[in-house]
Parts: sequence; C-alpha cells; structure tokens
Amino acid sequence: MPLEHIKIDTGDHPACCVIWLHGLGADGHDFVDLPNMLKLPPDRSVRYIFPHAPVRPITLNGGVSMRGWYDLLSLDLQNDEDAQGLEESSIMLAELIDEQVKQGISTEKILLGGFSQGGALSLYHGLCHSKSLAGLVGLSTYLPLPDRLSHHRNIMSHNVPIFMGHGCYDSVIPSDYGKSSRDILQKHGYTVTWRQYPMDHSICESEIQDMSNFLLRCF
Repeated sequence: MPLEHIKIDTGDHPACCVIWLHGLGADGHDFVDLPNMLKLPPDRSVRYIFPHAPVRPITLNGGVSMRGWYDLLSLDLQNDEDAQGLEESSIMLAELIDEQVKQGISTEKILLGGFSQGGALSLYHGLCHSKSLAGLVGLSTYLPLPDRLSHHRNIMSHNVPIFMGHGCYDSVIPSDYGKSSRDILQKHGYTVTWRQYPMDHSICESEIQDMSNFLLRCF
C-alpha cells in the first residue's frame, strides 16, 4: 500500500526533494513547518514530502496501536529490533522515492531524513536499499540493525553525505546511541557531520540552521 503523505512545493517545477519521516506516535503533520524553518533561498524550488507511518501495535508501549515505522520491542534499541517492520517500511519508502523519480526528480536530488524513529529508518533505507541520494539526515536517532551494514549496504550509497544531530540530554534515545552510530558509519567510510546541542529529545534553532547549511551543500 502506498504511503499517504503531505506534499509541499516551494515553487514551480521543483528540481530537488526532501522526504522527511516523523517519529513514533506522530504523523506527517508534525514537521510541515520545516520548509519555513529551514529558510532556504527563495530561488530554490524544493518539494517536501511528509509521509504518515502505518498504524501498528508497539510492544514497548503495552501493545497500544499508533503510527510507527517499526515496532519497538524493548529499551535495548540496537539488540532487540523489529527487522521485519523496518524492511516493510523500507519497501514502502522505496515506492515513494520511485514516485518522485517518475515525476522528474532524480535520486541524486532527493534527500531523506527524519526525527527519532523516522531518522533511524532514513539511515537504514538510505544506506542499505536506496540508490545514491543527495544526502541523509538523522536527528535524535541511531542506526538500526548496524550489523547488516557490512553485508547489505548498497555500494551506490558509499559517497552519500550524512548529517546527525543529537541532544546532549536526550532522555528517550541517549546521545551515546547517536555517537556509536556515528562511529560505525565512519568506520565504514561514510562522511558524517555530527553535531550535539544542549537539549532533550527535541530540535532547536541552531540544529535547524546547521541542517539548512547541510541541505544547501547537498543540493
């Protein structure tokens, strides 16, 4: 089933695209202000896509159903993971990317990013399944299924630039998860721009500015 999503074009005939994935329990509306927050130059016509994750039971939340890109089985984020859920969402994400390509935006002009669980799926899909993208962004997140990177990463993704931002005081996904993910990515030869901010599991103005600068380099 295709992912339902919100589409925002900042001008006519956008030549590049940002696909942004929300966190657990939210939906695509959570980041619809992102185009205004990033303050990209007005002459840059960009398409923003904000998909809604499927509704699924979340084990860690007592089986309550909510929007999530994959199940959370326990607090051990990188050793007790829902590989099947990640794969299912990755397939749907690939269809969404292919849809943009059919509309004239090449994969090299598509940036994939997200917050928290959405950032985790962005990293997983962008490195293991997607064709070469313009860039990857993961905010307050981690690399899921890191052991698969050695055997399942797409060679076409090797040069994709990566931006990771994390709060020093993150109480949901501690910054150590982000740091270890950064180290794994760098060990595999990826170029990672890493930034930390004095905040909890959130975003802040300086992080958005850093991300905006990163996007300009990618596009």
